[in-house]
Order: sequence, then structure tokens, then C-alpha cells
Amino acid sequence: MNNVEIRRPEIKDIEKLNELFRIVITDTFAKEGIGHMLEDIEKEIETKRVYLERDFESHGEHRYFLIAVDGNQIMGSIEFGPVSELISKSTNATFKNLCEVGTVFVHPGSQKIGVGNLLLKSMYLALRNKEVEEFCLESGYRNAQKIWKKKKKFRTPDYLLKDYWGTDFDHMIWRIKVKDVIK
Repeated sequence: MNNVEIRRPEIKDIEKLNELFRIVITDTFAKEGIGHMLEDIEKEIETKRVYLERDFESHGEHRYFLIAVDGNQIMGSIEFGPVSELISKSTNATFKNLCEVGTVFVHPGSQKIGVGNLLLKSMYLALRNKEVEEFCLESGYRNAQKIWKKKKKFRTPDYLLKDYWGTDFDHMIWRIKVKDVIK
């Protein structure tokens, strides 16, 4: 973990980032017990690929990525951008003017060693530097929800969409003040 660098992605990183998206999304779907949903996996991968393109096209104005790198290996990614349609609709548009932090992905071989926390802390600083006071975050993945609900993260979600993805597959949305997460 000592050699991990958090930085903006470069053109040379695109292929490796798209590979990271595929690995993490496929692994996440398998761990969630929904690995058979191949069409949804491909749709999610494509969404992240498009988000990355928007970052490069807008020079970080429409989407803004940070990546965790150790040597030539990309260990993880995080981004923020406009809230999703799901968030806007589910919150009756009360979150529509916030930005959404998403694509918090850590390679399965780099999980549980602090890479995700390092990416989050770096994103909080980037948001503060861009004078963003609040953001939202959402998740339909049960394993991620457990992490976000921990005391040190975001606790109880502001919106709980019960059984949104099917029985016992809830969706959660948090509204977070930047000042509350920067220590």
C-alpha cells in the first residue's frame, strides 16, 4: 500500500480502466449472487466506459475520475458527476442538483487493504477543492451497502428503496456533507 498513487487518469490508462470495470463488475455480480445477469453486467460496464469518455471529453467537468495506481497496475477508481436518473426519480428530484460519487471500484486482488478508503478521502478533498458542499451516493449491492452503513462511513441511508431489485435486494441512497467526511 505504500506505493499507491492517487491521480487523474491519462489516455494511456483507458484500456486498463475498462478492464478494471469488467473485472470488478463481474466479480461484484458473482458475489451478490447475480452473476447470471449477463445483459445487466454488460450494461453496467458500458455505463462506466461512457462515464470515463465523458471525463476525458470534458476535461473532468462532466465526470471526474481518480484512480489508485501501484506501478503499472490500476488498483481502483472513483468518480463523480451528475446524479443518475434513478436518484433523481427516487428522491422526487430533491437530489437533482447534487453531484453523485460513484464507480468506487477496487480490484478484487486489492480489496480490504485500504485502497477504497484512500480513493474516498482523495475524492472528498477534490470535492472540497471544487467547492462542492454536498454529494450523494447510491448502491444496490448488498456487500457495498454494508460498508457504507458502517459508523465510519455514512450510516443510515436517506432513502431506502425496499426490494427495488427483487426480494431482499434493496437500493440505498445517501446525502452526505463534505465537511462531515473530511477529517
